Amino acid sequence: MHVITIYASASFVLIELVNNLIEPLNLPDKLATILVVILAVGFPLAIILAWIYDLTPEGIEKTTTVEETEGDEPTKVPNAWKIATYVSFLLIAGLLTLNIVGGTKGLKAGDIQSLVVLPFNNFTGDDELEYFVYGMHSALVTDMGKISGLRVIGETSARAYKDRDMTATQIASELNVDGVIETSVLCLGDTVCIQYRLIKASGEEEQLYSADIKEEKGRILGLYHRITRQIAEEVKIELTSDEDRLLSGSREVNKEAYDAYLKAESYWEQLGPESFDKALELYNIAIELEPDWAPPYTGVAGVWGGRVQMAIISPEIGFPIANEYLQKALALDPDYPEMHYILALNSVWTYWDWEKGEKEFIKALAINPNHAKSRIYYAHLLSLLQRTDEALEQGRIAVDLDPRNALVLALHAVVLKGANQFEEAYIYSHMAMAIDPTNIFARSIAARDAFKLGRYEEAFAHDLHRIPFEEEIVDSVDRIFNQYGQQAAYEELVRQLELHASKVYVSPGLFAWRYYQIGEYSKALDKFEEAYELHTPNIPYLGVNNVDHLHDSTRFQALLEKMNLPHPKK
Repeated sequence: MHVITIYASASFVLIELVNNLIEPLNLPDKLATILVVILAVGFPLAIILAWIYDLTPEGIEKTTTVEETEGDEPTKVPNAWKIATYVSFLLIAGLLTLNIVGGTKGLKAGDIQSLVVLPFNNFTGDDELEYFVYGMHSALVTDMGKISGLRVIGETSARAYKDRDMTATQIASELNVDGVIETSVLCLGDTVCIQYRLIKASGEEEQLYSADIKEEKGRILGLYHRITRQIAEEVKIELTSDEDRLLSGSREVNKEAYDAYLKAESYWEQLGPESFDKALELYNIAIELEPDWAPPYTGVAGVWGGRVQMAIISPEIGFPIANEYLQKALALDPDYPEMHYILALNSVWTYWDWEKGEKEFIKALAINPNHAKSRIYYAHLLSLLQRTDEALEQGRIAVDLDPRNALVLALHAVVLKGANQFEEAYIYSHMAMAIDPTNIFARSIAARDAFKLGRYEEAFAHDLHRIPFEEEIVDSVDRIFNQYGQQAAYEELVRQLELHASKVYVSPGLFAWRYYQIGEYSKALDKFEEAYELHTPNIPYLGVNNVDHLHDSTRFQALLEKMNLPHPKK
């Protein structure tokens, strides 16, 4: 019995000592587990030895049998056992006190479940390198997004706090996150030098970890993995086997290729004909220098898709080229999440292949569950398929991940509108406009929400800001609204739109909605059918477009059946 008491006490002491020393001495997290295994294996051995031998005042002796001890004086417990027992109890009490009183200061698993990676500070002294620093921030956010146990705020929302005079705690409070990562780039040449720190920002602000890292530019992809793994270790999140695999790669990349790729990304985000051309040129340079690297192939696909969306080239030219480069990227790196995201977009809005689109969205989210755009566009697909509850859930997650992204908020308003939640949609479209007053898409959604809610004056005011007419025509339509009401004003707007369409291309989908607004339902269906024949990206929204008066039309139902889409729920 004494052996069991002492062994158990000593084991407890050792385990607690190791647990308390792991963090300050930077010992491996698995050390405590290894010690428990060793002690568990040693316990039966200690019992066997105690059965065979005794610790006596004369030293270690073989245990005597019961017959041999009959008639002798009662066995006395050696002082050594008593002392060991008392010391063990004192150590246990001390360690328990340490855990209760001082243990709250250490970070525990679950203390940080969400964080934001703030925009990198460029301390290189060269403002022309800002595109590279910008790209590094994007890459780290993407890398950290692969950790399913963390909610990682999207880069658009994170960048809203660049140069903001706010504390980490204030930023964390606005974004509803537990932790903040602040990073500075100190040198950027053949070698990259960065300094970063992890701050616990829920409650009292506390720096949990800081590090300085130097890495050759050609090995920069591995640098992001190192930081991500270190942060996961510090916040005590255990990586899944897939996450461990994704973050274990140590791929090198040609530094000139990486430089060209980041420059291409900065041009691509400008979304204009000339910037598309420059981005394509730089993506191709990256491909020439690093032909077995997937990201620039995905970039080329994005450029050709963007050209189609902006009507710079026809779908017949652009989409096959985009698909060719996506397939090359897929062959090179099936774990590249951006490629699966773009494949999903193409499958849904180019080829109307709902099953393929869903598979690609699921793949993208399996690799990066924190990718807000994959979430919100997957929500749109689910909405088209009348899987409303799933769509709303994905939309909610997207907003939680990127709450300062005007596009994400406006897209979520569309999901809410498709679920007939017009008041909520109205709120989100206005949140998007508050962030970006120039966002035409958000304004168009706000106009439709207001119209469905019977707020015709507000709806008309939004429409006046986005119709492509000269100022005199806008003023004329506005006067008609004030004198004769919204019906007459929208009828005049449609007449002007018809005149405008005789000179330039106007989307049949836009015409369809305008005809529906003034009660010209047959003409609205004509335009919806024209949009179907032209394979326009917005026609799949027919079933969730809130055109209730068309639902019983056989023409309306036939269009949905041609697209293999379910009928609206009643």
